[in-house]
Amino acid sequence: MPNRKIRSIFRPWMVVLVLAGLYSLSVLARNDWNPMTFVVIGKQFDPSHGITTMGYDGQFAYQIAVNPAGAAPYLDIPAYRYQRIGYPILSRWLSLGNPGVIPWMMIFINMTSLTLGTLATEWLLTEHNHNRWFALVYGLFAGQLLSLRLDLTEPMAFMLVQWGVLFFDRKRLGWSGFFFALAGLTRELTLLFPAACTLSLLFHNKKWKGAGWGLAVLAPFAAWQIFLFNWLGNWGVNSGGERASSFEWIPFHGWWGYHTPETQIFFLFSIFVLLVALIPATVGIITAIKNLWQRQCTAGVWILLANSLIFPFLPTSNVLNPPGLVRMVIGLVAAVLDYGALEGSLNALRFSLLWLFLLAFGEGLVAIY
Repeated sequence: MPNRKIRSIFRPWMVVLVLAGLYSLSVLARNDWNPMTFVVIGKQFDPSHGITTMGYDGQFAYQIAVNPAGAAPYLDIPAYRYQRIGYPILSRWLSLGNPGVIPWMMIFINMTSLTLGTLATEWLLTEHNHNRWFALVYGLFAGQLLSLRLDLTEPMAFMLVQWGVLFFDRKRLGWSGFFFALAGLTRELTLLFPAACTLSLLFHNKKWKGAGWGLAVLAPFAAWQIFLFNWLGNWGVNSGGERASSFEWIPFHGWWGYHTPETQIFFLFSIFVLLVALIPATVGIITAIKNLWQRQCTAGVWILLANSLIFPFLPTSNVLNPPGLVRMVIGLVAAVLDYGALEGSLNALRFSLLWLFLLAFGEGLVAIY
C-alpha cells in the first residue's frame, strides 16, 4: 500500500526537476560554482570576459539581460538576437537588474521552464487518457538539457508553447493566445504552433474567430519586429546568427548538398542527422498529409505538419551542426507528443521514446561545439 501511494504521487515533472537540478549542480561543482560557465562568452564578442573564440548563443541572452539598451556591440546580429527578448528580460526583472544575480537567474528560469513544460505536457496527455510518463520525452530530450547547459531560450519558449497548446485544447483561447504570444517573443520558431492552431480553427468553419485570434497572437511579435527595425535598421527574422547559411529551396539540400572531402565524417554525421531529425520529420509530414487527406484538419495534425515541414528546408548551418540541430528538434519532439495526445496516436507517443536515446551523448553535444 505505501509503495502504491508513493507511485501515485510521483510525477514526470518531479523527475525532470530533480535530474535538471542534479545536472546543473554537477556542472557548477566541476567549474568552481561559477554560473558564468553556463553562459560561454566568446572572445570575439566580449574580449574581456570571453572564454572561447566564438562562445555560444546563451552569451547574447546574457548580454541583453545585463544591458538591455546597450548590448548591441556584444551581439553577432543585434536585431536577430533582440527579437528573442522574453528570456533575457525576464532574467533581468527577476534579478532586479543585479548583474551578479542574472547568470544564476538564467539557470533557475530554464530549470523551472523544463519542469513547467513537462507538467503541461503531462496534463495534456492525461486529459486524453494517455500515460503521463511519455512527458519525460519532452523534459529529458537532449536538446532541452543542452539548452539548460548553455543558457538558451528554448526551455522557456517551448514551456510557453506547451501551455498554449494545453489551453487551446481546453478551448481557453484567451490564455492560449497569451502563452503563444509570449513564446513568439522568446523564440520565433514557436510561432509555428499558433499558426497550426489558427489553421485548425479556419478549417472548422471558424474563419473570423480563427483569423482574429491568429492575428492577435502574432501582433506582439510583429510590433516588436517593427520596433527593432526602427531602432537597429534591420528585421529580426533570419535563418540564424553569424556564419549561418540561408534556408534551402530544394528539399534536404542542407544535408545532401554539402560537399566535403571528409567522406567518413559526413557519413557519420548523416546517420545522426537522419535518425534524429530528417527521418522523424519525413514520417511526420507523411502522417499529417494522410490525416488531412482523410479530412482530419485538427490542431494536432496541423501542429505535426508545421513542425515537420520546416526540416527539409533547413540550412546546412543547422543540419550539420549537432548542437544546433537538436535545438531545432525540440519543436518536433513537442509536436509529436502534442499530436499523439490530441489525436490519440499511441504509435506517435511510442515513437517519441526513441529520442531519449540521445541522452547517451551526454555533454558530447556541448563538446562538439
